[in-house]
Amino acid sequence: MRTRAKRGIIRGHRHSEEEEEEVEMATAGEEEEVVEDLPKGEDTEGGDETEAEAPRRPRGKGRMRSRVTWDLCWAWYHALPEAQQAQIVRMGFGHLLSVRPFHPDVPYLEALRERWEEDCKAFIMPWGHMIPTLEDVAYLTGLPVQGEPVVGLERRDYYDDIVELLGPEFVAGRRRPIRSILLGSLSEAVGLRGRRRGPLESLDEFYAGVRGALDLGDRSEERSVRIFVSYLFGRLLFATQSSQMNCKFVLLLRDLAQEGRYAWGAAMLGHLFSLLPSSSQRSQSTGGFTPFLQIWGYTRFPMGRGTLVEGSQMMVPLMTRWEVAPDPRVTDRRAGDVRVALDHYPHDQVVWTPYVGEADASYPAVAAGRPLYHRHLLLLCLETCEVLYLELVVRTLGWHQPAIEVPSLGREGHSHRWFFAEDRDWGADHGSTVAYWREGGEQVVQVTDLQDSSAYMEDYQTRYAGRLRLDRRVMPESQAIRLLEGRLAEQEVELTRLRAEVRTLREELSRARASRDAGASSSAQPARGDLAIRLQEALDRAEARVQELEEQAREIGAQAQMESLRLELEARISGLEAERRTMVTAMEELRDDRATMRGRLHEARESQREAETARSRIAADYEILKDRVLKKRREQQRQAQQGMPARTVSAFASIDDIVSLRDPSVVRGGVQRPEASTASRPPLPDRPMSGEGGG
Repeated sequence: MRTRAKRGIIRGHRHSEEEEEEVEMATAGEEEEVVEDLPKGEDTEGGDETEAEAPRRPRGKGRMRSRVTWDLCWAWYHALPEAQQAQIVRMGFGHLLSVRPFHPDVPYLEALRERWEEDCKAFIMPWGHMIPTLEDVAYLTGLPVQGEPVVGLERRDYYDDIVELLGPEFVAGRRRPIRSILLGSLSEAVGLRGRRRGPLESLDEFYAGVRGALDLGDRSEERSVRIFVSYLFGRLLFATQSSQMNCKFVLLLRDLAQEGRYAWGAAMLGHLFSLLPSSSQRSQSTGGFTPFLQIWGYTRFPMGRGTLVEGSQMMVPLMTRWEVAPDPRVTDRRAGDVRVALDHYPHDQVVWTPYVGEADASYPAVAAGRPLYHRHLLLLCLETCEVLYLELVVRTLGWHQPAIEVPSLGREGHSHRWFFAEDRDWGADHGSTVAYWREGGEQVVQVTDLQDSSAYMEDYQTRYAGRLRLDRRVMPESQAIRLLEGRLAEQEVELTRLRAEVRTLREELSRARASRDAGASSSAQPARGDLAIRLQEALDRAEARVQELEEQAREIGAQAQMESLRLELEARISGLEAERRTMVTAMEELRDDRATMRGRLHEARESQREAETARSRIAADYEILKDRVLKKRREQQRQAQQGMPARTVSAFASIDDIVSLRDPSVVRGGVQRPEASTASRPPLPDRPMSGEGGG
């Protein structure tokens, strides 16, 4: 594939980007004035929301709300006169409007849009890139994918065009320039303002109410068709996150006889690609034809809450074959459950070629668009240009996917919307891009020497390892049980519907047999006999399907019960294990405490031994000191005894001195004292001698 050449074509319509940005900045204030023109209370079209939004959920961040108003579009179309319906069929919208509206699978769409990768315009799935193709558009919607690109004039002011094509009432009271039209004014013009299908109202009841309220007035047939198709564009095929529609679409409705030549399906797919990035990152609501995206997912990886309608194999388009159950047992699931289910979806169950065996003759849009199914293309929708990288999903063509360089466009692949100060023709300014579409793009070449897609998957998982969450190998038990319960609820809903269908078929068969037995005319008998045979065959198929679903429900119920029992047993085992761990922890703490006490006791014993040793040492030192003191005292006594005689001699000259101590008349030294008169002194008392006891 010549990537540079294709990128050059994309760059071709951006050569005047800098000038356009200046014009856009200059007209930003004018664009805001269009919003100011909204009548009070008409900023949103509250009465035209989808039925699934009737039980409104809290507006949490990232919670998706679809702006598609399919119920009213379907009922409005079927309430129109047959001539106007025929005109709409010739424009290429008949097959799509034959599909009965179904409920949007919001969690499924929310989980799906989160996987959109803007650089390569593909969904990042665990099993590889996935992209809705023109073949999906043709088979599922019946919209034409071959024809003229949806491009045209771009005006600074659409006032005159609105007055001419739709009527002056749509611009009454609004200031010029007019660049958008209020979708609520379109439904109001035909008496359907505020029409909304109630949560308990069947589609047939809603249609009856719309048919009774529809008031086309004295408008011409062409103007009535233009009003309806404009609403169809703004609320279904090219729905945005706003309650207004760009007037560029209105210019395409000038010549209704030429409307069938446009490739509406390719434009719808390009419009969806251009809005997926903003809806997946910032906005709470989403734009584009989301029912197509929902059924496309069901056909590729059937894990939503849609079921194939029994006996609808011949219905055209294929969206008619699907029935989306509004049962609350199914709708209560969350987007997180869908994310986990996508992460663990079996890769070998992905349906890459869902249309094998379908007859092209039953699908005019499919047969006409078949030359484009193997080609790389640029999808054009007014001023947007989106790339369809078919090289990344050649498995949808029945080929093996080779390992190729994943393209990254950066700003080149983004769509831009501009407002201009003067009228201009976008197709003429970007002739190379339009010519690329008319030439059919480029052929995608098959790599014939591949045995499988393993090399591609290795490169893919390496590139998107963070987004694929490859570390989540095992599904949590709680998630597994919730998914099983969801599958069981889906089977129960389908069983209820099939049992009702079996009862109806049995009643029809009984009536057919009764009519045959009543003796009908011979000319009518074969037809009635054929009817009885067909009813019996349909009844047999329905009963076989009921039996199959009952067996599946029993298996799923048993599996869910086993999962619940296993989870309960594991919870009990976990509780016992937790108690065991608690006891082990307590024992370890006791062991630690015992070891601590042993250490402290050992320290106390060591301290006691050290104290005993210290006391012994002190006692020994005391005895030594005591011996020293006693020895010194004895030595002192001995020395004292040895020195006593000398002192005695020096103190007393003789024994006479000692004796004279008691005789005062004797003078020490042998000299006699003079006597004293006894009359002048008192007698001396007797004093005991040293050594005598006192008696």
